[in-house]
Amino acid sequence: MGRLGNISGKEATRAFGKAGWQVMGQVGSHVVMTKSGVRANLSIPQHKELSTGTLRALIRAAGMTVEEFLALL
Repeated sequence: MGRLGNISGKEATRAFGKAGWQVMGQVGSHVVMTKSGVRANLSIPQHKELSTGTLRALIRAAGMTVEEFLALL
C-alpha cells in the first residue's frame, strides 16, 4: 500500500481532476468537486497537508484505490 503523507489540498484537487472530477466551486476553504455519473461530491480542504484519514475518505468516496490515487499525483 502506498504512502499518503505530505499531500496538500491543492495536489489532491489536481489528482482528482486527472481522474475526471470537476471543480464546481468553493465553500470557505473547501473545494467542491463533482463527477457525472457519481452521486457523491468531494469536499477537499485546501490545507498545506491533509490528514491521512481525510485523504483516505476522499479516495474511498471517489471510488478509487490508494494506488490509483498515488499514480495520478
